[in-house]
Amino acid sequence: MKIEVLGSLHAEVNGVSVVPTAGKPRQILALLALYPGRVVPVPTLMEEIWGTDLPRSGLTTLQTYIHQLRRRLGAAMGPQAPGSAKDVLVTRYGGYLLQVPPEAVDVHAYERLVAEGRQAFEDGEDAYASMCLREALDLWEGPALVDVRVGPILEIEVMRLEESRLVALERRIDADLRLGRHAELIAELSDVIARYPQHEGLHSQAMLALYRAGRQASALDVYRRVRHRLHAELGVEPSPQLQRLHQAMLAVDPLLDVTAGPRRTSTFDLYMA
Repeated sequence: MKIEVLGSLHAEVNGVSVVPTAGKPRQILALLALYPGRVVPVPTLMEEIWGTDLPRSGLTTLQTYIHQLRRRLGAAMGPQAPGSAKDVLVTRYGGYLLQVPPEAVDVHAYERLVAEGRQAFEDGEDAYASMCLREALDLWEGPALVDVRVGPILEIEVMRLEESRLVALERRIDADLRLGRHAELIAELSDVIARYPQHEGLHSQAMLALYRAGRQASALDVYRRVRHRLHAELGVEPSPQLQRLHQAMLAVDPLLDVTAGPRRTSTFDLYMA
């Protein structure tokens, strides 16, 4: 079985899709897929599909949805399969589990690559860190579970994955900056800060890339625009780190050079107090 959640929900057996068209069974499949080999309790599944407004027939309806999923699994597995759909979508005391190896789900590969990349980053192995994090980010085909109506449980999971994706992107850009790839990052960072207009870490990276590319005025303009946005929309000033980065650029601080900065820190933390 192969399952993808980093984008549209995709699950197939023997090349045949087992993703239901109905909304609530899709939610159940998505939630079970995020915890392969682990029991998801019935109350958790019911909260996901109905929230706090549980119907009287909730348990019976949930069992019907499980039956529908098993029927799709069985049809895809075929009559010659060594096991049955009940061996894949398993009933356990108090809940259900999807009996598939973690590596069958794209999230597993993503999180493994991110962990390798972050460790390499901490060890100063910038090229390997960049490669691992780039491979991890390439697994994304769009927002997580973009075609699934999410309830309270999946909403938390989607937010966690999206935050992880953003952190991985920051670290990959940090690794690329430490490798001296500032010129080739400028276009990407221009797009990224437009999508995350209040994210100070990404703005600090854009400033540094421009500065190292000899575009000091453009770097200072990035600071001016993010400062204006933060003040207008949130009523706050930029963080002390970003303000110190701005002052360092005005002073042409040698710490901003590619080879002069600390090797095991992020761009945003260059001027941590």
